[in-house]
Amino acid sequence: MKRFLLIFVVFGLLAFGALSEGKFLRIAFDAADLKTLDPHLAAATMDRAVVDMIFNGLVRYKPGDISAPFEPDLAACWEVSADGLTWTFHLRTGVYFHPFPGYPDGYELTAEDVVYSLQKAADPGRSAYAGEYAGMTFVAVGKYTVQVKLQKPLPPSLFLPKFADYAGGFIVSKKALEVLGDEGFRTHPVGTGPFMFKEYSPLEKVVLVANPKYFRGSPKLDGVIVYYMPNLAAREAALETGSVDIIEGPPEQPWVEKMRKKPGVIVDTFGPGECAVLHLNMSKPPFNDIRVRKAVAYALDRDELRLTVGLDIAAPLCSPVPPLLPGGLTCEELGKLRYDVDREKALELLAEAGYPNGFSIEVVISERAEYLIPMQNIQAQLAEVGIDVKLKVVDHSSMHTLIRQDVNPIVLYVAWRPNADVFLTRFYHSDSIVVTGKKPDTNFSHLGGVDADGDGKIDSIDDLIEAARVELDPEKQISLWKEACRRILELVAAYPLYIKQFVYARSPKVDYGYELKSSLALYPPINELTDIKG
Repeated sequence: MKRFLLIFVVFGLLAFGALSEGKFLRIAFDAADLKTLDPHLAAATMDRAVVDMIFNGLVRYKPGDISAPFEPDLAACWEVSADGLTWTFHLRTGVYFHPFPGYPDGYELTAEDVVYSLQKAADPGRSAYAGEYAGMTFVAVGKYTVQVKLQKPLPPSLFLPKFADYAGGFIVSKKALEVLGDEGFRTHPVGTGPFMFKEYSPLEKVVLVANPKYFRGSPKLDGVIVYYMPNLAAREAALETGSVDIIEGPPEQPWVEKMRKKPGVIVDTFGPGECAVLHLNMSKPPFNDIRVRKAVAYALDRDELRLTVGLDIAAPLCSPVPPLLPGGLTCEELGKLRYDVDREKALELLAEAGYPNGFSIEVVISERAEYLIPMQNIQAQLAEVGIDVKLKVVDHSSMHTLIRQDVNPIVLYVAWRPNADVFLTRFYHSDSIVVTGKKPDTNFSHLGGVDADGDGKIDSIDDLIEAARVELDPEKQISLWKEACRRILELVAAYPLYIKQFVYARSPKVDYGYELKSSLALYPPINELTDIKG
């Protein structure tokens, strides 16, 4: 039956390839179907990948390198007022939306569309990212000029990402939404990007075609076909037979090594995937003793953990904010705060803290491999210094519920956040403490709510987080974020482990058109420069 399924899938792809004309790039995702192509609601990989090819933001991340400065996109340029309360975007002229019913040639983008789009992104009933735009107003002050007015100044590092080619920053067509409605737009998106929506076959594929009016020039490809193919063996077979050009792979080292041995296959690993961090609950004995937390840090060997997960899958991480983002720190910058493995020192610290024979704890962990495999390695490493970690394996949803109820003395959490402020606020601000915070979120360590170092005072980095949030000088802001990271590590509120990478395999004929280092779109971005050679 499995063999028949693979033959059927591959035959179907070949048949479509024979019927299609032109140079179409074919990419297969680990998904059964799309959820939505409304960019303000898209969250899953298979949805974000498609909307990324259809829409633009006012500014954009440099293709393949999100650490580079922002580039102009739909806005040709922008400036901020002296008081920092008004940002003005000057739109490119001659940018056209894709065709849609009633508008066979599309129509020119104006400030009216941008204001409508941003108001939609700020509407909790129509956007998953509305919180990013709280307190902002959007005004068209000319046909091609838009102003964003703020209640409080925001530095560029926190303001511009909200208007970039990602999440709520994508600009949609006002007239298309009026014609199609929100529900119709979900499966018939209209943007300004290099590729235009052509058709959607539920549980099978989305077909995009090149936008000949694209303002950066007509794409080298004639189109892109996105396949939904949850069966990994089927994706592998499709790539090997040439039925598809790119496939999403699992973040597993054995798979990377297997695929690299296959002729005519290139494997790409890139970030930022998600940061794996061990949070130490400083409100629960024995982790209320900083000596115990330091003992845990010195007992763990990041290199051993990365070998377990896979060196191609897990990139080094030593800072609560990853070094890819402004405010993050490299392992080299941190020096002693890396807590390089030293198990003799760990044993000494445990003895000083009154645990010469170690201790035992129970930890709830997800059944998912991305959580269970690293946690089993952490369990084995801590056993070397007498810390007995008993794992209670539950389904993934239950784990998320339970850790937010503060059941765990240590929490392994794997996640990505868009900037240093969000990383620090959601994981380390006192308002975010699970259960007891003003806005309970993911502060599992209870930093800001306990005496972490035994000096009789509550330890907090709230002041650093809040000062950085309003600091308009980029260098001073970054310095505040780095100071916050160092303070977290000094208190051993958390122990960063690694950054999980994305994994895709492709035909060597695929040329992305840029150097692939990192992508927020969760896939190797396909744009007007992407080509299929040979």
